Amino acid sequence: MNPLFDPADFRLPPGIAHVCAGGETAALRSHDEALLRYVADKSSGLPGRTAQEDEIENARTHMARLWGVTNGDIGFVSNVAEGVAIVAESIDWREGDSIAIDANEYPSVVGPIALRRKPVVALRQGRGTEPDRLAACVDGSTRIIAVSYVSYLTGERVDLQAMRALADSVGALLLVDFTQASGYLPIEASIADFAFSACYKWMLGITGVTVAYWNRARQPEWAPLSAGWYSFATGSRGYDTLPALKPDAMRFTRGNPAHCPIYVLNSALSYLSRFDMRDVRTHVQTLTVALLEDLAASQIPVMTPADPARHGASVCIPSPRAREVVDALHAQGVYAWNGQERVRISFHGYNSMADMERTAVALRSCL
Repeated sequence: MNPLFDPADFRLPPGIAHVCAGGETAALRSHDEALLRYVADKSSGLPGRTAQEDEIENARTHMARLWGVTNGDIGFVSNVAEGVAIVAESIDWREGDSIAIDANEYPSVVGPIALRRKPVVALRQGRGTEPDRLAACVDGSTRIIAVSYVSYLTGERVDLQAMRALADSVGALLLVDFTQASGYLPIEASIADFAFSACYKWMLGITGVTVAYWNRARQPEWAPLSAGWYSFATGSRGYDTLPALKPDAMRFTRGNPAHCPIYVLNSALSYLSRFDMRDVRTHVQTLTVALLEDLAASQIPVMTPADPARHGASVCIPSPRAREVVDALHAQGVYAWNGQERVRISFHGYNSMADMERTAVALRSCL
């Protein structure tokens, strides 16, 4: 199977199998032009600032199309933890309240709530591998069900329809992190009340900006508890009457948006818009399934469910020698990722079946 994306469009070192999209993807060569355009606009006075604001709107349009929502539902924060914190501080927490999470949930999804002290919010943790394990964690005290669509640790994909039904059954918010999914899976963000995604993985951007989604249809009265100058409606001045917040999800953005990463994100989203996410999903999961089958035949245990409906674009292999293994793979020209005592192999559109086969051979030699 040939690559879906043209590898020549990326800064891929020759002779390398770059299979670490879950950590960092290879950069698009078109980002050079985006960065230079940002620098030129920054140097152009007020017209340059107008150009920067236009870039933000273009990126919102691309994101809205990618996630099946409207432009006004899309804002930007600096990282997932900041976005979750803004939502968390807006909730009128009560004694005895809880959130439901997987025991292996990503820290940025949990940390902004877990450290609250007045009141303390209980963490109800689903454990094990059963798809419905969060159901036992949800009751009348649950204020938020917080999930990653695809797990950073295991590559497992959750059933968001089931999570939505579970949240609705107790009147809880559904908060979703799409970081390990957006850019290769079709996303219907409207299933969530709030959603976030970092941009430097499968969305082909860089660090410094994260997409923030506010479901205005489900939560029309939502407002953050704090704001910065950019959060307020244009033309706001004076505080005898508090200025109105922006009417859309840009109220998430307190100060200047991260213009430079947004220029790059816009470049990346323009590239991704050339592809149907259903085709990207099929491409990467053809590779994950092939690798899972190879590892099973070699009796190498994995953490990732075999069913494509239950995993994303990553295959995760438990190993107390994960760092040593990833270093050895790198020496063989296979760029993988480690951490949390597991080796993670992640595919994207620039990968081919030859990359998968080379990775499988290298894994067998290292493990």
